[in-house]
Amino acid sequence: MGYRIGVLPGDGIGPEVTAAACMVLSAAAERTGVRLELTEYPAGSGLYRDTGESMSEATFAALETADAVLLGAMGIPSVRRPDGTEEGPQVDLRDRFGLFASLRPCRRYPGVPSRVDAPGVDMLVIRETTEGLFAGRHDQAESSPNSASDRMTITRATSEKLFELAFREAPRRRAAGRSPGRVTLLDKANALRSQAFLRSIFLEVATRHPGIESECLYVDAGMMLLVTAPERFDVVVSENIFGDIASEVAAGVVGGLGVAPSGDVSGTRGVFQPSHGSAPDIAGKGLANPVAAILSGAMMLRWLGQRRGDERLLKAAAAIDAAVEATLVRGPRTPDIGGSAGTREVTEAIRAWLDTPTALSQA
Repeated sequence: MGYRIGVLPGDGIGPEVTAAACMVLSAAAERTGVRLELTEYPAGSGLYRDTGESMSEATFAALETADAVLLGAMGIPSVRRPDGTEEGPQVDLRDRFGLFASLRPCRRYPGVPSRVDAPGVDMLVIRETTEGLFAGRHDQAESSPNSASDRMTITRATSEKLFELAFREAPRRRAAGRSPGRVTLLDKANALRSQAFLRSIFLEVATRHPGIESECLYVDAGMMLLVTAPERFDVVVSENIFGDIASEVAAGVVGGLGVAPSGDVSGTRGVFQPSHGSAPDIAGKGLANPVAAILSGAMMLRWLGQRRGDERLLKAAAAIDAAVEATLVRGPRTPDIGGSAGTREVTEAIRAWLDTPTALSQA
């Protein structure tokens, strides 16, 4: 059985880290007997600048038939829509495919320096991705030169799906020995009606999962604790914009976005990408950290393996995770995490680890 993967390299360092992830994915798949069909499609701000659209309808149609999507990085700061916002088709993919949650694991790897002394951090931030403060992004723009506004919308249907996902992930992480199994909601229920509504739904869903510890924190206090006491967190869930910010803070705690993968998912579709941006200042210099993209590829294989009941995919994902961890401990590492190596050297070291006789047996 084979799997069709749509690949969107995107902008800036996107093509470089995507190529690295595809190289490692292919090596892991070959060693576990999985056939991956990786097909690239054009998308991103560069395409928007050149053609007026960031992703064609033909590409959307092709991605609809893929088993999963691997995305590099999107965005060029100088390329903007008429309203001044940056063009990014990854947000359109969330809308088109109903990808309501972004799973963003943040783990402190040995060998990766951090300004925060918290070696035991291993959390999963889950960001809602289709509504919240992004709900009105297609609303008609106001014509006033003196003010602008965005709306925040919370719906019961999406919130229940989001929280049920969070309460499923907690026991899964606990069973894997990763965590105690706890879900924390970050909200602003003391000041915003929509956030009070969000909390009420969270508390309802929590009663359906009595075996899982849960708590609610105001987002401002929660952000402080992410820095001062990050070990207390396991699964963190929040509204769209709060979740976006929380995942970036959590990534900073464990060493930066270069080691932060993510996956945008629904019940049936998944788009996997590094949490970092397109970093145009280092594009083409061979300095981009490929680890987040490679780990995103492993997340993709694990998601597919869980959905399809394919142990080969789970084994390949575990092998990639182990190869990344071994490489981060021993080196080489890129400059953003204290090393001096380039993208290719790090990628080849990870792939080389997969060639060792014990690679799959240790996974």
